[in-house]
Amino acid sequence: MEILKLTDVLKKADVKRKVVSAIKVGKVFVYPTDTIYGIGCNAEISGSVQKIADAKGRSESKMFSVIAPGKEWVWSHTTISKANRDLAESLLPGPYTLILPSSSKSPKPVVSPEKTIGVRIPRHPFTDVVEEAAVPFVTTSVNLSGQPPVSRISEIPNEVKNAVDIVIDAGHISGHPSRIFDMRTDDVKVIKR
Repeated sequence: MEILKLTDVLKKADVKRKVVSAIKVGKVFVYPTDTIYGIGCNAEISGSVQKIADAKGRSESKMFSVIAPGKEWVWSHTTISKANRDLAESLLPGPYTLILPSSSKSPKPVVSPEKTIGVRIPRHPFTDVVEEAAVPFVTTSVNLSGQPPVSRISEIPNEVKNAVDIVIDAGHISGHPSRIFDMRTDDVKVIKR
């Protein structure tokens, strides 16, 4: 497991290129968001997605959300309605997860049995790195399933550490998981956690 400082990823071109390349090929990351630390990978690579599910002890029926590499990706990879697109425009980027109807272009490893996909665009500098990689990126809390998320790299459970290739260290993060908007229909619901 390699640990990189967020400032190095953002300010050193060679480090950023290395991270972008690692995202594209499916390396597993722990990284900061605008809410909490996340664990993720290229959502199009099923083996990497499964590695995260196994490390967290997560049920196969519970799908992961993704960080979209930009709003245009959301519009072209879901079947979001016009009314909900206007709302999504106002929420993204931000500390929100949108549950949307998937489309044939949605990455299969993260589409639920109900044909939905959870989408985020965090308001955080690391999101720019994901955007540069131009792939959807799994986003889920760094923890064992059912346990509280971590706020420091030193708190990552060993079971999770063993699955991680690269950690992006941004110091202490004291946030809460994202707020969820269920946009499967135009009758939008906010889901309490």
